[in-house]
Amino acid sequence: MPEVTLSNEEILRYSRHLILPEVGMEGQLKLKAAKVLLVGTGGLGAPLALYLTAAGIGRIGLVDFDVVDATNLQRQVIHGTKDVGKPKIDSAIESMNDINPNVIVDRHEVALTSENALEIIKDYDYVVDGTDNFPTRYLVNDACVLLGKPNVYGSIFRFEGQSTIFATEGGPCYRCLYPEPPPPGLVPSCAEGGVLGILPGIIGLIQATETVKLILGIGTPLIGRLMLYDALNMKFRELKLRRNPECPICGDQPTIKELIDYQEFCGIPQHAPEPVPVTGDISVVELKQRLDKGDKFQFIDVREPHEWQICRIPGTTLVPLGELPKRLSELDPNSEIVVHCKSGGRSGKAVDLLKQNGFVNARNVVGGILAWADQVDKSVPKY
Repeated sequence: MPEVTLSNEEILRYSRHLILPEVGMEGQLKLKAAKVLLVGTGGLGAPLALYLTAAGIGRIGLVDFDVVDATNLQRQVIHGTKDVGKPKIDSAIESMNDINPNVIVDRHEVALTSENALEIIKDYDYVVDGTDNFPTRYLVNDACVLLGKPNVYGSIFRFEGQSTIFATEGGPCYRCLYPEPPPPGLVPSCAEGGVLGILPGIIGLIQATETVKLILGIGTPLIGRLMLYDALNMKFRELKLRRNPECPICGDQPTIKELIDYQEFCGIPQHAPEPVPVTGDISVVELKQRLDKGDKFQFIDVREPHEWQICRIPGTTLVPLGELPKRLSELDPNSEIVVHCKSGGRSGKAVDLLKQNGFVNARNVVGGILAWADQVDKSVPKY
């Protein structure tokens, strides 16, 4: 293996690091020799990729198979307006190369799965988890534990975030903190619940800081400590974490010796069928035809008031899903009830609730107001 050195250009580039006694030439060479895998180039992955590239990490691997969407731009600062529709991995690498052409960037334009995770992760020294779903978080955790790779973890939702380091020798892992995943659908995604655009910048930079500290071997890393951040109140809190001796993967007698089916573990079908209208559902095209004819039915929007302010379908009554159980008396059980939300998920739950309470003629609008904007009225803004 060739000796790691810094060119004169790199010495000038990293000069503010080199004059820090805690980093110096030795530390900068450690950064250049390090190999870090970033799982995701979205909200957390964007600041991670930018700042780890600027810091001079020698090799950075990117795992992402998504494309840039206009809704990403509010927080995923590695991508620009010109990149909408492009693979995220392409726009991320373009930005990284512009910041620091000395960094080698590996492309892994795939979904991380039980079949490929160990093969991808084994070539890196550190893994930084920038994912936003439970199956991949458990997958990353288990692969890191099995391979002995530190897992720098972060997560965000609305105005709150958290970060810690899992899978170090003697330290806790993700399963020690969350032994079981939440029931499917209980925790809304950022697309459903929203996220302050600045929040992933803060949490992602904490992850980047912890990664650099691990590489340099300086400071007190977030091992055994879960840092909680509340942006609304600008407060940081810390919880102590301990390794669970009975943890099924990092405990004293582990029962998980290989990667499992994480979709199934989290209660999500591995090969879910394409969403199609089922008996009782109604398409937005059929809905428009019936509205134009003046058909009589109760038309309910179960989104939140702040979503209602963004856009609405004329003729709807706003009954947020959380309020629906106590507002059933406002509805006529003998009438047809048509329910919509943003994309069909919450309205599906509303229809189930209504039918359980005797409203047998409740129907779900497939695709919600996003489908309405695509297929019926393109003047309706999408969010």
